[in-house]
Amino acid sequence: MPVLAPGSGKTKTGRLWTYVRDGRPCGDTAPPAAWFAFSPDRRGEHPQGHLKSFRGTLQADAYAGFHPLYEGGRILEAACWAHARRKFHDILAATQSPTASEAIRRIGELYAIEKEVRGSPPEIRLAIRQARAMPVLEDLRAWFGATLQTLSTKSDMAAAISRWTALTRYLDDGAVEIDNNAAERALRVVALGRKNYLFAGSNRGGERAAAFYSLIGSAKLNGLNPELYLRHVLTRIGDHPINRIAELLPWNIAQIHTKSIPTDA
Repeated sequence: MPVLAPGSGKTKTGRLWTYVRDGRPCGDTAPPAAWFAFSPDRRGEHPQGHLKSFRGTLQADAYAGFHPLYEGGRILEAACWAHARRKFHDILAATQSPTASEAIRRIGELYAIEKEVRGSPPEIRLAIRQARAMPVLEDLRAWFGATLQTLSTKSDMAAAISRWTALTRYLDDGAVEIDNNAAERALRVVALGRKNYLFAGSNRGGERAAAFYSLIGSAKLNGLNPELYLRHVLTRIGDHPINRIAELLPWNIAQIHTKSIPTDA
C-alpha cells in the first residue's frame, strides 16, 4: 500500500501481511479470524517475527521470506494449488498452449474432489483425499516428469515438481486446505480501499489501517456487515470496561448480538 514519505511529497511502498484462520471447510466450529500487520518494507524478518511462537502448518505462497520458517520442522509448509494453476492459466491465455490446458484440466480434478469434501471432518477429508486425490496426483507428477523432457528446467512445471512435498501436504492432514484462497479473499478489501484513500499518511497510519482491516475482515468472516459492526463497537467502546474488551470482538458480537447487527444478505 502507498505510504506518504515525510518531507518528499511522494509515497513509498508499505506492506500488509494477511493471516487468516478459518477451519469451517474441515468442520471446525471455532470462529474464523483475519489478522493484518503493517510493515514499511517486504523483508522476511516481518513474517518471521509474526510467527515466532507459531507451531503447525502454514499455507502460503512461494515468497522467499517464508522459507526460514520451515527450517527445523516447527512449521510445516503447505503450498497453494491455486497459485500453481494460475501460472498455467496465464500461459494458456498468452500462448494457447495445449500443455498448459492439460495441466489445468488435471488440477481441476483435484478441485472437484475438494468440492465434495468441503465441510466434512478432517478424518473424512483425509480418507477421501488419500483414496481419490492421491492417484490423481501420482499421475500428475508422472505427466509433469514426462513433459519436462521437452521443456526448460526453469518452467512452471519444473517449479511445481520442486515444491511437490509442499503441494501435496494437504494429503497428510485433513485440516489443511488445497490452497490459501482464504487469505487471498481477505486481501480484496485492501485493493478496494486503495482506490478510495490513495495512501496512508504515515507508517503509524499503515498500522491503524491494519487494525481496521483485521476487524473488518474478521467481521465479514463471521457473517457481520462490517459497517454496522464498527458502528456498534464505536458507539459502545467509550463506556465499555477495558477488562471486557474481548466482548466486542466480531465472533463474540456475532454470537450475542445477531439481532441488533444484521448479517450480509
